[in-house]
Amino acid sequence: MIRAMIFDLDGTLVQTERLKALSYAKAAAELCPHEIGEGQVFEAFKKVVGLSRQEVAQKLVDEFDLGEKAAGRMVEFGVTTPWQAFIQVRLGHYDNMLADPQVLLDHRWPHNLHLLEEARRANCLTGLATMSSCRQAQRVLEILDLREAFDFVATRDDVNQGKPDPEIYNLVATELGKPADQCLVIEDSPAGVKAALSAGMWCIAVTTPFTRLAIHEQRLLEERWVVDAPEDLPTVVQELLSARE
Repeated sequence: MIRAMIFDLDGTLVQTERLKALSYAKAAAELCPHEIGEGQVFEAFKKVVGLSRQEVAQKLVDEFDLGEKAAGRMVEFGVTTPWQAFIQVRLGHYDNMLADPQVLLDHRWPHNLHLLEEARRANCLTGLATMSSCRQAQRVLEILDLREAFDFVATRDDVNQGKPDPEIYNLVATELGKPADQCLVIEDSPAGVKAALSAGMWCIAVTTPFTRLAIHEQRLLEERWVVDAPEDLPTVVQELLSARE
């Protein structure tokens, strides 16, 4: 029996992965010694989406030769590594986008949000497990009017290890007071799916243009638990709930 439903945030409830990719692209263009296009950074971002901020930043710094210019801005941001400076440039672009609430409202994933509403209506415990910082997550939840939608919220500030490590899902299950096999996770990224499975939880992957190929190629889940068409989500969830009952 499923007693708790745990959601990822970025890419699952709201299309912030696209906004993050755009902010990385803008920062990379600012620091790259040669001309690059948004599409190039988007494709590179697809390969690392869901990993920790450090891992994402370092891979992009290496791939697009951003180290020299990023190093030149370390003093400006009070950091000690080029990847940290790159992150600060990226955050400036991202914060500018989030400053307009309508941007987030226009990037909601309605089917996944509807599932959250249905879970609450059915008195199922709900949790959030996001690799966003607490500050960013709370900003997104406030704009989407979801501040009271979860029984427990965990962000990257609450754990030592990011996804695909199961730490954040273990934390949410502990706080919700439910064993792992009574938790259903809704994720969009391979790293998130791996984290949920490593925690011993059930998982449905709702793919996005940034994660679809990797989810299928890595075969982390049975295909019946992978949702490419959002309108299929209610049917897949009901199938899993029925199987658990």
